[in-house]
Amino acid sequence: MTDLLTVEEHRSRVLAAVSLLPAETVSLSEASGCTLAEPVLAAHDLPGFDNSSMDGFAVRFADVEGADAEHPASLRVVADLPAGTSDDPTLADGQAARIMTGAAVPADADAIVPFEDTAGGLADSLDTVEVRRAPTSRGAFIRRRGGDTHAGDVVLSAGERLDPFSLAAAAAAGVAEIVVRRRPRVAVVSTGSELVAPGTAPSRGQTPDSNATLLAALVAEADADIELVDRVGDDPAGIETVLARASRADVVVFTGGVSAGAYEPVRLALSDRIAFERVAMQPGKPQAFGVLPDGRLVFGLPGNPVSVAVSFEVFVRPALLALQGRAVLDRRIARLTASEAWTTPPGRRQYLPAAVDLVAGTVRPATAGGSGSHLAASLARAEAFAVVPAEVSAVSVGDALDVMLIP
Repeated sequence: MTDLLTVEEHRSRVLAAVSLLPAETVSLSEASGCTLAEPVLAAHDLPGFDNSSMDGFAVRFADVEGADAEHPASLRVVADLPAGTSDDPTLADGQAARIMTGAAVPADADAIVPFEDTAGGLADSLDTVEVRRAPTSRGAFIRRRGGDTHAGDVVLSAGERLDPFSLAAAAAAGVAEIVVRRRPRVAVVSTGSELVAPGTAPSRGQTPDSNATLLAALVAEADADIELVDRVGDDPAGIETVLARASRADVVVFTGGVSAGAYEPVRLALSDRIAFERVAMQPGKPQAFGVLPDGRLVFGLPGNPVSVAVSFEVFVRPALLALQGRAVLDRRIARLTASEAWTTPPGRRQYLPAAVDLVAGTVRPATAGGSGSHLAASLARAEAFAVVPAEVSAVSVGDALDVMLIP
């Protein structure tokens, strides 16, 4: 087994070849799923002014301090402040302003009394309000200017993925455009004369091409764009043809044709340009990777569907995220306990499609069929990959394992 690369060695070679894609400025509406190339700074304080967190009355604390049901404080209502108004009415002793949530607090007020703590509530014709429960302190129910962030503060850091929450934060901070990395363009190519399109009834010796569908979905989930999806037979000339068609791609991912058999078109066509390795992992031992003279990254993955899924997660997905400058390249890892026993291959790290119970903190194989790389249907039941170290020969009930959660 000494001729096998470790997972870390092969991954390091892949990531060392990655160069950041160019940055571009886009609107917030175009940025979902993109990766920030530059930090987002707040354009203004947030909130931008002192405002009420309750529907009620803006008051001078001294006028209502100590008020209760037996000793209420009666105030004259001199203004009405809906959210969005720019009014800043003067409040003299014994005066209050009716105020709605989000409205700017008058400069003379230093507390808000929620309408629930008054007699009369928020009636439109109210001339006076009776406060039956005093605020606990000055500043009660007032959201202070800059309480969330100040102008110039970093709201989002470079390397973050822009999801709905982060986009909302940028918008709230007054930012309309942001600088992101261009999405990688990826070509996905299945190889093998035995493959037929999904939905085609396979004849003897044929099998549906599930890898193209799998990889296209995984590429999109990694926030990259599909440039091309194609399928070629076992003729090495087909590899050259598809590479020419994928000239705009940043990354080309082949499945199949990378082992040591007699009909391995990727190896036959590209052995002088990319490296073909064996990695100490199961599934996914045969791997190929390299950089073409024009800078395109080329991956050659095994042909069996589970091997494709594992190889993508361990090698291709991190590379796609690194191209975008993503700060975090790996899936979340949970430490869970095996609820079933299974065997593992000697000397190779196992990535087993698994089902998890996060409440119970347990993991088990996703299928009774074991860890065979051909078990494509098991992927539908997999929520994770149980990662078993190479030095472990068998997993027993109760063993603690690292588990890669998907997604």
